[in-house]
Amino acid sequence: MIKTVATTPYQDQKPGTSGLRKKVPVFAQPNYAENFIQSIFDSLEGFEGKTLVIGGDGRYYNREVIQKAIKMAAAAGFGKVMVGQGGILSTPAASNVIRKYHAFGGIVLSASHNPGGPTEDFGIKYNIGNGGPAPEKITDAIYARSKVIDTYKIADTADLDLDKVGTFKVAGMAVEVIDPVTDYAELMEQLFDFGAIRALIASGVRVVIDSMGAVTGPYATEILENRLGAPEGSVRNATPLPDFGGHHPDPNLVHAKELYDDVMSKDGPHFGAASDGDGDRNMIVGKGMFVTPSDSLAIIAANATLAPGYAKGIAGIARSMPTSAAADRVAEKLGVGMYETPTGWKFFGNLLDAGKATVCGEESFGTGSDHVREKDGLWAVLFWLNIMAGRNESVAEIVKSHWAEYGRNYYSRHDYEEVDSDAANGMMTALREKLASLPGQSFGSLKVAAADDFAYHDPIDGSVSKNQGIRVLFEGGSRVVFRLSGTGTSGATIRVYVERYEPDASKHDIDTQVALADLIAVADEISDLKKRSGRDAPTVIT
Repeated sequence: MIKTVATTPYQDQKPGTSGLRKKVPVFAQPNYAENFIQSIFDSLEGFEGKTLVIGGDGRYYNREVIQKAIKMAAAAGFGKVMVGQGGILSTPAASNVIRKYHAFGGIVLSASHNPGGPTEDFGIKYNIGNGGPAPEKITDAIYARSKVIDTYKIADTADLDLDKVGTFKVAGMAVEVIDPVTDYAELMEQLFDFGAIRALIASGVRVVIDSMGAVTGPYATEILENRLGAPEGSVRNATPLPDFGGHHPDPNLVHAKELYDDVMSKDGPHFGAASDGDGDRNMIVGKGMFVTPSDSLAIIAANATLAPGYAKGIAGIARSMPTSAAADRVAEKLGVGMYETPTGWKFFGNLLDAGKATVCGEESFGTGSDHVREKDGLWAVLFWLNIMAGRNESVAEIVKSHWAEYGRNYYSRHDYEEVDSDAANGMMTALREKLASLPGQSFGSLKVAAADDFAYHDPIDGSVSKNQGIRVLFEGGSRVVFRLSGTGTSGATIRVYVERYEPDASKHDIDTQVALADLIAVADEISDLKKRSGRDAPTVIT
């Protein structure tokens, strides 16, 4: 039986960079999740009888919302739901399932790299038929609907056993509970030279992956240990847990420090990687070398033809605006297109669908390609192993060789987390007001060449996205960028990106923060950041 339930709208359901993210107690309010899911369905057309994919990263409240979403999909008229066993589907795996089985779209339950638990973070986002996050025209429609919604529909049935693989019926709609790993592992085996990687590992190269108690554990175990022959235990923290085992599942030098220290130790592994809550981010570390995400994108692009899935070359490269220009130099040498987009994976979708770009990345530890329409942490890890096998070089040798050929982009991101929202917005407003006066000004040896509030004109559909981050560009290629993050759930996160290009190979071994010290000081002077935020130092430096 289908029930129509009266409800009252919430006014705070505006999706951010990647869906709606709030604390679990917020989502647990009466009808809160139901309102948002119904608002998604009310904003879509033509899905009657079609397939909807549902899955998440296993965080706290994941199973409860999946049950609601299945019953509401049945009430809305979907013909079939495909859901990962145990409610599990990594974000890139969900994208792959949507694409492989030609689903209408998917609901992905995750707050990505944010902590999980009864009082921590939860999220819901909608992905369209290409497997990628919904574009702004859809998320805007969802938000508009959420502000006026007065009823939702749900099937009045018992909960489904999500742990049993098979096909079931819910109010006449088929529900297929699928193994969450198989389709994804098969795709990776098509893209990469598993034989060469297997030989690399067999030769004695020790590889470890820290899944941080999050979703990639089963995927990494199947691929690295079962298919590539790495010793049992090479995948650490491999069981997805509702609270990620107390980890903050953000693969960076702060939250994955234990892995970093292990790889850097004398007798530690040769190669280390970490992934985040929903499996779409990655950190790459080699003996004596941490690879910045910006460099990782550039190096993958420069060596793409070593992987069978990219043997014919790449069509182009896309990067988010705050990501360093390292990939730009690769695109120039290869003679392919280079596209600078706002932050948010949804902006890459049109470029990938149109065949304009093949690989893309963000400085926030996200890298991917046209194999799905999400960033993909394990894909990046396997690409690095494929490059190491193809070049027969260590991570450090590969990175230093790349710098010698293309120059080094010294790059760092300083995050000021949970800053008072009014203070953060006030800082950005003041920056915008002084943009016109900055060009021509000198700060020590640094002279401002240009300053703007980045706006993106999509070359495929002509849409325009404004106010995507403030850029201050200096003569010689250095720059600082200021942005408010859209991925947090409380307060505001101010992100400051600092970049300096150094073509001289004899100056490629300077400590990053030392190399950027003058730019960091200027960034504070221009923005008055420390005074406005009330912080003496960043929360996280990456």
